[in-house]
Amino acid sequence: QVQLVESGGGLVQAGGSLRLSCAASKSIFSINAMGWYRQAPGKQRELVAVYGSGSSTNYLDSVKGRFTLSRDNAKNTVYMQMNNLKPEDTAVYLCYARYANVQYWGQGTQVTVSS
Repeated sequence: QVQLVESGGGLVQAGGSLRLSCAASKSIFSINAMGWYRQAPGKQRELVAVYGSGSSTNYLDSVKGRFTLSRDNAKNTVYMQMNNLKPEDTAVYLCYARYANVQYWGQGTQVTVSS
């Protein structure tokens, strides 16, 4: 089992930046995939940025060039730096991990971007 603890959401003006953190209860070397999804009101959950197998990284097209994943292996933590935020980035951001073919989710952190 994997516990995920998120932090870093908040309210920011358009053009601003935030950094989200997700700390895992297991070594991220043992986790097959880890990253972030988001869900806005009335919309489906969507993949934002995820580390996959072999350290590959997938980004949602609309965040490419603005959001960047990074990780600190010693802290079992994945970060997502979000720059040039837009109102359409407003959503609950959920940390995601896949371990032993089971999906795990954090509790979610709200990101609100005002225009």
